[in-house]
Amino acid sequence: MTQQASTGSNECPVARAAEIIGDRWSLLIIRDAFDEVRRFSEFQKNLGLAKNILAARLKALVEVGVFETRPASDGSAYKEYALTQKGREVFPIMVSMRQWGERHLFSAGETHSVLLDNEHDEPLALLEVRSAGGRKLEPGDCHRRRVVKP
Repeated sequence: MTQQASTGSNECPVARAAEIIGDRWSLLIIRDAFDEVRRFSEFQKNLGLAKNILAARLKALVEVGVFETRPASDGSAYKEYALTQKGREVFPIMVSMRQWGERHLFSAGETHSVLLDNEHDEPLALLEVRSAGGRKLEPGDCHRRRVVKP
């Protein structure tokens, strides 16, 4: 999958983002990378994903610049997958999905993980969409306009 071939004719940023990071396995690979997973074998072990599918997803994520490959930090012959700045910018999307899942996809008394702030060991504040002036926005408070990227 290349970004131009798959998404180049779609004007919707959501559709383009979904094409690149929107499938389950790509999101879980990125999630694991935020948890310091770097090697193919670690991704495969954590996700239980078939090697051919994992290889295809990692290749696509490297092609679009979400990951870059590097020599292994321990000097071995292996390579590691590291999030680029573009990949690290997926973090708010992951937090938003996590918070939505925590609120809506677990029953009372059901065990689940929670993302905590390292400094204070407290759950993160709920993400909110805000205007440039700081006002909380709901879907009806926004509209779309076509623009040309400079």
